[in-house]
Amino acid sequence: MKTAKIVAWICLLAMTAGLVNAFINGDFLIDGGALLENPWGIMSLIDLFVGFTLFSIWIVYREKTMWKIILWVVTLMIFGFFTGSLYVLKALYESKGDWAIAFHGVHRSDLDGEV
Repeated sequence: MKTAKIVAWICLLAMTAGLVNAFINGDFLIDGGALLENPWGIMSLIDLFVGFTLFSIWIVYREKTMWKIILWVVTLMIFGFFTGSLYVLKALYESKGDWAIAFHGVHRSDLDGEV
């Protein structure tokens, strides 16, 4: 669990640095247009949104409250895996060292007979 937290923190810091750099030095409209002109840029966006969608399925499964689900998923779609890193850290810290809680959240009690 400690290693997972360290990795999630490193990911969060990398995403923070990347976002700060992009906001300071980039122009979303110009850079985004260049990305869409490149086949690998388009493929990268497809890959990114497939990842967002699959990660969102996990969020929907783990969370109990609809407003939290909407908040996390919308924030993920806007800020990418900066939000994903935060969500993983949230899950790991809430689990108090129990991997089943980290992965299953509110559905952990559904697994008691299966674990």
